[in-house]
Amino acid sequence: MNLIFFSRRQGQAHHLNLTHPVTLGVVGVMAVGLLAATFAIGMRMGTRGLDSRAQLTEIAGLRQQVQDRVDAMSIRVGEINAHVIRLDALGKRLTQMANISSREFNFDAVPAVGGPEDASFGSGPSAEIPDLTVMLDEVEGRLESRTNQLLALENIILSRSLNEAIRPEGRPIAEGHVSSYFGERQDPFDGSEAWHRGMDFAGALGSQVLSVAAGVVTKSEPRSGYGNLIEINHGNGYMTRYAHNQRSLVAVGTTVVRGQPIALMGSTGRSTGPHVHFEVLRNGRQINPLAFVDP
Repeated sequence: MNLIFFSRRQGQAHHLNLTHPVTLGVVGVMAVGLLAATFAIGMRMGTRGLDSRAQLTEIAGLRQQVQDRVDAMSIRVGEINAHVIRLDALGKRLTQMANISSREFNFDAVPAVGGPEDASFGSGPSAEIPDLTVMLDEVEGRLESRTNQLLALENIILSRSLNEAIRPEGRPIAEGHVSSYFGERQDPFDGSEAWHRGMDFAGALGSQVLSVAAGVVTKSEPRSGYGNLIEINHGNGYMTRYAHNQRSLVAVGTTVVRGQPIALMGSTGRSTGPHVHFEVLRNGRQINPLAFVDP
């Protein structure tokens, strides 16, 4: 098969024999080149398609990571809010325990803040938004510090309550009357002037003798002049004694509270009748119990 084509410049006709081996080789090479180019273009387009799918998969993964982080932060924010609620409840309880007016320390309102605006800072750059995780960690740290401070305040208040509980206060009997006061008096046995180191409370034989404060029993034994004696150490230098008991109801080492029965009233020792001789000691020295009791 021959192809005839004309040259405009030379005005001559040229013949191309398609069956000639050289012609067939050139045509084959051109066909192979065309197929290779087509294959390369297809591969490039396929690779771009794979890259696009990989990018979409990566984007989807990043979105999921961001969502997971947001969900985790939401949970932490909820926990912090619950912590703040607990702190507010603790603050309210402390104000009630300390008898502080809610107008002075109100946990239901946002703390009042303010101050003059400093113009020198107005032209500075805007603050950048910090990393949320770091910000939440700082907030949690402040809340933890506030919790510790409030708990320390609670301990102080409880310590004050304990001090009030161990301070002698009240009468050592439920029923009866004062038969002798602290200080100078005539001795009931020989009529001479004597110094009475406590107060006497008369009552019915066998009636209950009560502790006037919380403390620990340090003595429960007979003692010359006192008869059956009970001694209680209340701490902070305070100690009380209860003498002439018919029978003790507590042993050494027993922890007692205010108003607890510790003995039965009697007339043992140097006594003229059923009563309890009551002493208050401060740093080892007897002081007037009248300052602590309501006769």
